[in-house]
Order: sequence, then structure tokens, then C-alpha cells
Amino acid sequence: MATQKIYAGTALRETRARAGLTQKRFAETLGVSLPYLSQMENNHRPISAGALLRLAQEFGIDLTTLAAGDAERMVIDMQEALADPLFDAAPPLADLRLAATNAPVLARAFLDLYRAHREGQERLAALDQAIGAAGQNALTTPWEEVRDFFHYCDNYIDAVDRAAERFACPDGQRRDPWVLAVEALARCGIEVQLTEMPANSVFRRDGATLLVNAAAEPSTRIFQLLHLVALERQSDLLEATLDLARFRSQTAREIARVGMANYFAGAALMPYRAFLSAARAERHDLERLAHLFGASLEQVAHRLSTLQRPCAKGVPFFFVRVDQAGTITKRHSATRLQFARFGGACPLWNVHQAFEQPGRFLRQLAETPDGMRYLLLARDVSKHAGAFNAPVRRFAIGLGVEVAEAEGMVYADGLDLTRPRAFEPIGISCRICPRPDCHQRSVPPMDRPLRIPQDRDGPLPYALA
Repeated sequence: MATQKIYAGTALRETRARAGLTQKRFAETLGVSLPYLSQMENNHRPISAGALLRLAQEFGIDLTTLAAGDAERMVIDMQEALADPLFDAAPPLADLRLAATNAPVLARAFLDLYRAHREGQERLAALDQAIGAAGQNALTTPWEEVRDFFHYCDNYIDAVDRAAERFACPDGQRRDPWVLAVEALARCGIEVQLTEMPANSVFRRDGATLLVNAAAEPSTRIFQLLHLVALERQSDLLEATLDLARFRSQTAREIARVGMANYFAGAALMPYRAFLSAARAERHDLERLAHLFGASLEQVAHRLSTLQRPCAKGVPFFFVRVDQAGTITKRHSATRLQFARFGGACPLWNVHQAFEQPGRFLRQLAETPDGMRYLLLARDVSKHAGAFNAPVRRFAIGLGVEVAEAEGMVYADGLDLTRPRAFEPIGISCRICPRPDCHQRSVPPMDRPLRIPQDRDGPLPYALA
């Protein structure tokens, strides 16, 4: 650790803010000068070995997250961007790792620049051909900025998570979240009433009264109530966290505020230590955890992907939600697998098959092009509105874990994790997938030259040279 240069300015600033320390006091605690601390916080200099040790001793920082967290994700993002034919040749993987580790600000600037290039190309194509609306939506800058914020935080916001845990367990024991939420809103002068409402509504403000739809799913009702508690009772914490994020636009900040409130709601419904203990005891059985915490399957799956508290981490999962068109509407990965940022997901993932078999958990053993093997879980989570004529929102969720961690999951029972042929070859996105013989490939990889055979003898009209 001492010989590896580590740039983690964001982590330093967040640690100092959580501790409520001035720069001068923080520098004294780390045993460095004030100018040196300022340079470290701005990623102008790496963290010294002494400062690393004091971060671990004084603040309980997990040093492994500083060494590999952001860098590995940026390497994947840069590798995918550099597969664009705009570039003559991609730099070696070792060079990308050096850039992500030693010059993270430059690496992020490159990704921002490439994203701006892609957005411009998409807009030109839309104007010229009146198509590509989906691509424009995927590249909406404020939305993607917020998504990147959670992505590079490992989808774990420590201050918000701990505040939610204190709210849910005021005396160290988990209490009824509905009762806690109603009491908290009452202290804000808001009375909660269950009532009959239109099928698609969850709640509505009527002066000092909050009307909650009695027909809505209980997990939805309590989640929305906790979301409102976050906005009403934790606004100072949310705003301070948003200040640290330094979003480029007010729109991004407002989107992130909603995301923070949702994060608080999920963490209060499933407080960290209680949920982590139950997840281990139940071997990550989503249905059992949903029953124990009064949550939906989607809420449980998403919460499992956030268990990244330093010194108390859970199993690293990746989590994804897709709609019927295959569009990824939620995504996060605490594993080495990173989702495609520019393009669709691999059609061979079992998450796309979940719509065909509603109500069932689908299991899949899969191997990505880098040789990593995963246990994948998929299920539909269609949202019924509670009335015959009301539209049904159809989604499917996917949850995955590296095979090395699969024994801790009930879903691994009965599967042969040692047989190589049991693992189906999948990719991340057709645009960057190197597999030459995939029968589901939609477009050729952008970094490989093509050979057009005179006699077509396969499912594709081309071969990879």
C-alpha cells in the first residue's frame, strides 16, 4: 500500500466533512501541513503513507476502497469509450490503469469530453434523421451526472445511511418504520391519513394532511412516507451532502436530492446492521428479507447492492432494473462487472427472460469476456396499480455476484459452480464485446476490423478479422 500512489481527494473531503473538522484541524490529525492537505484534497498530490495510516486509525477508513474503487471503474469506462472508431487505437490496459490511479481528474475530464462528443453526435443524428430519441434520453446530462455520482460512491452514502439507521433504531433496536414516520411527520405539523384514492396515486398533500392511498402496496406506502421524512426532517444533511457533490447544474442537484431522499427511505426501511445480519443469516434470500423488513423484492435487491460500509461490508452485488424494451432504468455494480454506458445490455443475460416467466426466480451461471464468472438472478417485478383498467408497469430486476461469493447465497444451492461448461458466455455490450461467434450479436464490435465473406455460413453477414 505504501508504494502505490493513491489519489482520493473526494474521500478526504467527505471524511473531513463527516467529522466536522476544519482543514487545519484535519491536517493536524493526519500529521501533514495545511498546504499538503489542500493539494491532496484536490488530487494534486497522492495521499502520504502516514496520512493513510491515520485515516484508518482515526476514522476507520477502509484503505482498499481508496486504492481500487474509483480507478477500476474509470478504467472500464475509458476502455469502453476508447473502443469508438474515433480513436485509431486504444492505449494498453496498463496505461489506462496508470491514468485512472495517478491522474483521476484528467481521466474524468476525458470521460466528460467523450460524453459531450457522443451527445453532440446523437443530437445531430436526431436533427438529420428524426430518430434516436432513446439515445438522447440516455445521454441527458443532469441525469447521467447524478447516476455517475452514486456509481463512484459505490452506491453507499455514509452520512445519509447512518442517519437513517439512527432514525430506524432510536434506542438501538429496530422499531416499526410506519409508526416512526408518522410520528416524525407529526412533529412537522403533518397528519397522515389512509384513504381511498385513484389507482395510480400513492399520496397527496392537502394542507397539513397527508392523504395516503390505502390500496397501495404496504412497502410502497412506507417507502414514500420515509422519503417525505427525509425531505422534511433531514434537509440539512441532504443539502450538505449535495454541497460536497458539487453538481454542475441545479437540475442535477434537484435530481440528486430525490435520489438522496430515496436512499434515506431504503436505509431506514432496512437499517444497515440489522439488514446485513439478516442477509447473512437468510443467505440473501430475497423473499425472506422482503418479509422480515416489509419491503418489496426490488427494494431488497437494491439495498443489497448498497452494503459497502467501510469495515462492515456485505457481499458485493451488481443490481440492474430493465424495462420490456431492454432499457436499463437502474444500475449499480459493486463487483468488477461494469454496465455499458453507451449502448444496450447483452441480450444473453437472463434478466431479459424474466418477463417470459413472471413470478419465478431465474438463475444463470455466466462468464464475461475477462474470464470472471458470476451467479446471476433475475425476476420480474411488475407493478400493478390496483384496478382493472389501470396500466401495469413492467420491469425485471437482475442481481449478480461473483462465483467466489456465491456459496453465501441460497440461490447457489444445487448448481455446479466448478464445471466450466455450466457458465454461459455473456458480454457487457455488443459494441465492445470481443466474442466472435455470438448468435445474438446486434452490431459488430467497434474496435475490431470486419471481414465480409463471399459465402455466408453463419448467422452474421460478417466475420471479425
